[in-house]
Amino acid sequence: MATSSPVRHAWRVLLGLLLVTGVLFGINALGVHVFQKSSWAPELALDLQGGTQIVLSAETDDGAAPSAEQLDQAASIIRQRVDASGVAEADITTEGGQNIVVQIPGEADAQTRERITSSAQLQFRAVLQSNAASNTFVGDDGNQTPYPSPDPSLESTPTVEPTDGSDLNWLTPKLQAEFLAYDCANPENNAANADETQPVVACDEQGGAKYLLGPVELDGTAIDDAVSGRDPRSGAWLVQLTMNGDGADAFGKVSQRLNQNRIDGLSPRDQFAFVLDGVVISAPTMNGLILDGRPSISGSFTQESATTLADQLKYGALPLSFTVQSSDTISATLGTQQLQIGLIAGLIGLILVAIYSLASYRALGWVIIASIGVMAILTYIVICILAWRLGFRLSLAGVAGLIVSIGFTADSFIVYFERIRDELRDGKSITSAVEDGWGRAKRTIYISKSINILAAVVLYILADATVKGFAFTLGLTTVIDVLIFVIFTHPVMQLLARTKFFGGGHKLSGLDPESLGAVYRSRSQFREVASTSTGRGARNARARGEAERRQTIAERKRAEALATDRSRSTGSEGDA
Repeated sequence: MATSSPVRHAWRVLLGLLLVTGVLFGINALGVHVFQKSSWAPELALDLQGGTQIVLSAETDDGAAPSAEQLDQAASIIRQRVDASGVAEADITTEGGQNIVVQIPGEADAQTRERITSSAQLQFRAVLQSNAASNTFVGDDGNQTPYPSPDPSLESTPTVEPTDGSDLNWLTPKLQAEFLAYDCANPENNAANADETQPVVACDEQGGAKYLLGPVELDGTAIDDAVSGRDPRSGAWLVQLTMNGDGADAFGKVSQRLNQNRIDGLSPRDQFAFVLDGVVISAPTMNGLILDGRPSISGSFTQESATTLADQLKYGALPLSFTVQSSDTISATLGTQQLQIGLIAGLIGLILVAIYSLASYRALGWVIIASIGVMAILTYIVICILAWRLGFRLSLAGVAGLIVSIGFTADSFIVYFERIRDELRDGKSITSAVEDGWGRAKRTIYISKSINILAAVVLYILADATVKGFAFTLGLTTVIDVLIFVIFTHPVMQLLARTKFFGGGHKLSGLDPESLGAVYRSRSQFREVASTSTGRGARNARARGEAERRQTIAERKRAEALATDRSRSTGSEGDA
C-alpha cells in the first residue's frame, strides 16, 4: 500500500496538469472564436511588427510655447491613457519642445485614438437645464431618490447676480434661446473652448442629450483616482472617485447645494456634469452629502462603460490642449529578420541543452526535454491569453527573456537529478532516492527561483520600457518553471522509478547505482564486495574509484583513519 500511494498521487497531479492545460486552451479558444479578440499567435510589439504613429502638437491657452514640465506631464498622462486602454509596449516621447510622438503596436482602433487625442481639461459644471435622464451620486444611505419633472421656474429671467453654479440667475433670454435651438448633430457646435466663468450648452457623447451648464466649479486636477467596481449591496457596476484635499472641500460644498436642490425638488439642478473636451461624459444626480471626497457614481453601467468612465475621469486632466499633426503607419524598427534570428538562437540553445542532458543523464535526459516542452506549451498559451486580456505584446527583449529561461529551466532539473544521484551513492534504493532527492532539491530550487522572480520584478519596475519585456517574460517563465517542476517533473520521476528500466538501474537509464559509485554504506565506509569474476571485479573497482573521487577532503581523512585503525588491529592479532 505504501508503494502504490506515490503512484496514485503522481497520476492525480499529472491529470491536474492536463486539466489546467485544457482550461488555458479553452479560455483562448473563447477569445478567438466567441469574443474574436484573441489569436493563436502571440501579439508582437512595435519593434517587431510596426504600428501607428500619432504626432500631437501642444497648444497653450495664451498661445505661448509649452514648458518642458508641461510637456512631460502631458506625455505621462497620455501614457496612462494608452496603458488603460490595454495597449502594451507603446512608445511615447516628446519632440522638439512642442510635440508628443505616440507610437502604438499594430493598428490603433478608434477608441484608443480618442483616448490619445482627447486633450482638453476635465471640467465639473452644475446642470441648470437638460433634456435627459442621469446617473446618480450614491450617498451614505445607498438610496437613489427619483427626482420630479423640470422646475417651471427655469422659464423665468431674473436679473439678480448669480450666487453659485446652480443659480438660475445665470439664465438669460439669449442663453435660453441658444439652448432650445442647439443642435448636437452640428459639428460646429463645440463647447471645448467655452469660457470657464460663464454658462455653456453641451451635449453628451452620443449626441442624444443636451445640457445647459453653469460655470466651471472644479477641474480634473481635483481627482486623485477613479476606479470601476461593483456595489457591495446591489452588485451593480459603479465608478468610485477619490478627491485630493482641495477637491474634497470644494466637492463637499457642491454636494450640500445639489443635495438640497434634490430635497427641494429642483431637478435637474441636483445634477453635476463632467465635461471632457466640450462633451458631457456623465451628469449624475447628487443623492446625499459627500464630505469625505470619495463620491461614487451609479447608474445603468456595464463593466465596459464603468471602466471607460473611470479612465476618462482619472486621466482626463491634461495641462495642454493638442491638435493631431499627423497619423501614419510605421514599419517595424527591427523587423522579422531579427525575430527569426532570436528564434534560431533559442532553438540552438534548446538543442545544446538537449545534447548536454542526454550525454550527462542518458535516458533521464528525456525527462528534462519533456519538461521543457511542456513548459514551452504553457508559456505559449499564457502569452496568447495575456495578449488578449492585458494587451501584452512580445518584443525582442521579451524573446531574449524566453531564451534565457531555457537555461534556468534546465538548471532546476539538473539540481533535482543530482540530488537523486547523491541519494543513490549513499546506498538508497531508486524509489527512496527519488523521494528524498525531491525533498532536498525543492528547497534549493524554491530559494533560487524566488531570487530570480525578485530580480525580474525589480527590473520591471525600475528599468526602461525597452527592457520591461525581458523582465516580464523572465518572471513569467520562472513561475511556470516552478509549476512544471512540481506538477510534471517530480510525478514523472515517481512513475519512472517504479519501471523495470529506470527502477532496475539500467546502464542507459542514468540511474545505474554502480556507475554512480553507490557501493558503500556511507561516504566514509565502503561495503566489502566479493568479485567472482574478472569483469565484475573490474566494474567494482571502477565504482570504488568513482566513490573515492567524489569524497570530500574530510571524508577521505575519515576513511584513511578507519583504514589505519583496521591495519593496526590486524597487526596486533598477528603478534598475538
